[in-house]
Amino acid sequence: MRPEREIRAESVGLDLGAVAAIMEGRHGDPFAVLGPFPTGDRVLLRTFQPGARAVEAVAREDGRVLAELDVVDEGGLFAGEIPADTPYLLRIHWQGGVQETEDPYAFGLLLGELDLHLIAEGRHRELGQCLGAHVVTVDGVRGVRFAVWAPNAWRCSVVGDFNTWDGRRHLMRRRQEAGVWELFVPRLEPGARYKYELLGPHGNVLPQKADPVARASEAAPSTASLVSDPEPFIWTDDEWMADRGRRQALDAPISIYEVHAGSWISSPEGHRYPTWHDLAERLVPYVRQLGFTHIELLPIAEHPFGGSWGYQPLGQFAPTGRYGGAEGFAHFVDRCHAAGIGVIVDWVPAHFPTDSHGLARFDGTALYEHEDPREGFHKDWNTLIYNLGRREVSGFLIASALEWLERYHVDGLRVDAVASMLYRNYSRAEGEWIPNVYGGAENLESVEFLRHLNGIIRERCPGTIMVAEESTAWPGVSAPPEEGGLGFHYKWNMGWMHDTLHYMEQDPVYRSYNHHAMTFGMVYAYSEKFVLPISHDEVVHGKGSLLNKMTGDEWLKCANLRAYLSFMWTHPGKKLLFMGCEIGQWAEWNHDRTIDWHLLDNPRHRGLQRIVRDLNRLYVAEPGLHSSDTDPGGFEWVVGDDAANSVFAFLRKPVGEGAPLLVVCNMTPVPRHHYRIGVPHGGYWREALNSDAEIYGGSNMGNGGGVDADGVGSHGWDQSLSLTLPPLSTIVLRPA
Repeated sequence: MRPEREIRAESVGLDLGAVAAIMEGRHGDPFAVLGPFPTGDRVLLRTFQPGARAVEAVAREDGRVLAELDVVDEGGLFAGEIPADTPYLLRIHWQGGVQETEDPYAFGLLLGELDLHLIAEGRHRELGQCLGAHVVTVDGVRGVRFAVWAPNAWRCSVVGDFNTWDGRRHLMRRRQEAGVWELFVPRLEPGARYKYELLGPHGNVLPQKADPVARASEAAPSTASLVSDPEPFIWTDDEWMADRGRRQALDAPISIYEVHAGSWISSPEGHRYPTWHDLAERLVPYVRQLGFTHIELLPIAEHPFGGSWGYQPLGQFAPTGRYGGAEGFAHFVDRCHAAGIGVIVDWVPAHFPTDSHGLARFDGTALYEHEDPREGFHKDWNTLIYNLGRREVSGFLIASALEWLERYHVDGLRVDAVASMLYRNYSRAEGEWIPNVYGGAENLESVEFLRHLNGIIRERCPGTIMVAEESTAWPGVSAPPEEGGLGFHYKWNMGWMHDTLHYMEQDPVYRSYNHHAMTFGMVYAYSEKFVLPISHDEVVHGKGSLLNKMTGDEWLKCANLRAYLSFMWTHPGKKLLFMGCEIGQWAEWNHDRTIDWHLLDNPRHRGLQRIVRDLNRLYVAEPGLHSSDTDPGGFEWVVGDDAANSVFAFLRKPVGEGAPLLVVCNMTPVPRHHYRIGVPHGGYWREALNSDAEIYGGSNMGNGGGVDADGVGSHGWDQSLSLTLPPLSTIVLRPA
């Protein structure tokens, strides 16, 4: 005798295999089983509601009962017939009450063919608007449209509080054209928590995954994605956006204050992290007061491990929930722009962490990463490497970059770890890497990705800047792609940073033997368009603070740092300084504590802060210090070979008309009296800055505010200045 269960299944057009697959959450095509199926003038309706006591179909218009659905399987499968052409709701009777909702399986296809085509080709530039979770209205019903790329999954479900995180309840529809799964869940609202539950290609249940394209996430250590608010942010920065191309041009002053948002200040409310609104209220006016033109944020994309400082991100489309929602970040950027400050965000396309809720083996296969660890695993960071040769992956990252620039009005991206992307043998021993198709170590896929990325950004986001953290001699990092370059606007000058810091760490007695460390940077200063970086990497992991790198007692350390920063601000190249360095932080940076602001009670530390402010003001005010950063005609050595006295002197000249500035550095604690330096102009030369001034905590030695040139020839000119060079100082003079 046939079992009743089999008879019931057949009566609604199913076999026991299909029923079992639905019951167990293994069915790869739920729309073939669930939802409405026309049968002439009637509609056969099937729904899976595990745990329900009863299910009715009721008319959406007036709530009348259309049918009480029969139990097909005690596990929660119900079915029955209702009249055709009658919009319906499901009235579900649970143990704790009654729920009315639309049937998710009553809605048609959600994504258009063009969207799917562009996703498959890796050319969908608005991926954040297509994939992910979006509050939409479908057929007059408000809810959330979910879509995720997982081409090798056997089955994909969306799970959350709305379905008790049960992967059997909201099985998604697979769109074969692009390997995308989609589902509309009625009546969900912004803020709903969700993840995806997938079966791998062999039917195994994978760890629940956060949405790769989520626009909002829970604050760590929680890992769920959040349905983002569809309401657009009201921007007030039209004037800034129209003018930022000029503000960020090669001849513009760019002075960057690098910030880890979580440790600049503590939260006024005593929470673990400050909010974006806290930072807008305190960080923005502080940076404006100090005269920096830009704030650069360590990565703020969602990341699971705070100790990575954001450099191991998983949510490439979502500002981390640590500091509040996406609207808060947009508010912060808007406030920066209102204050005349640009925003650069560190962005990490080089690698991603192995956390089980993230991208690692997302659909049960190496989807975002390489299968072979010789290509797909970074030993240095224990992270996975994006497979940039796969067009969907490169398209995912390009769409992420555009999300920050276009959705959040960010003014530039600093791309992390570019060197690790360019070389297949980066930090790998022989036998641990795979050569390219030509047998070389260059990563051709990464090169093509970076060129393509930068080309698209130059086209779509004019006025923004792309900055590479790249430490090798790869040619043309900041050259346009059409000239064979990678297409970045700027490159961090890591060589200059290492050489000059090494020089400053030495006792002045020995500096004469390393004189070239301060001059060598000019040999290649125009080979790329450079940013001079004193970044977070130089003040962590036992390296000590910037002030503690200087030699001597407290007075000497402060004098050395003032002289060094003055040398940096007058050297060709845009500037970057990590937070805390401007006040002479003694302790190296710790992401779990804030800057030691109490140091400003000490006049020497206030002096350091003041000279940074005055250097920024001088840098912005004097075209000679910024307009010719990429023009070899804007720099001229006057004294570059006085190793015995550790003295350097050079001219900075503006592009076009304008007077030059003379910069003179004395890198010993010995004053140099009557030090003669030739100059191209006669008359009075006024001291525009003296790092030894009393207001900065110095000895107040100098030239009484300026000096007259006399007719004594020197250094190839007919006029010269007889100067007093204060100890451990940099002075800047301009002709009156």
